[in-house]
Amino acid sequence: MTKDDIFQRIVSILHETFDIEPGRITLQSALGPDLDIDSIDAVDLIVQLKPLLGGNLRPEAFKTVRTVSDVVEATYAMMPTAVAPAGG
Repeated sequence: MTKDDIFQRIVSILHETFDIEPGRITLQSALGPDLDIDSIDAVDLIVQLKPLLGGNLRPEAFKTVRTVSDVVEATYAMMPTAVAPAGG
């Protein structure tokens, strides 16, 4: 799964769960000021990302996220396939 795939999934979650218009959501969007996502909503978002992570969810990794890009990066870092490809 690419970072763009993760971003699209986050956009989908934000739209379906929090009724945020997809056009408002960019990688630079701040969760709180731009999207009105509070800490409880952020937990909801993380829980919904859990299936992508295959049991690798580490909530502490999300403590410093402030933007959608931060969420993408934190999620990507926990992806089981984010391991560096074998040489060859």
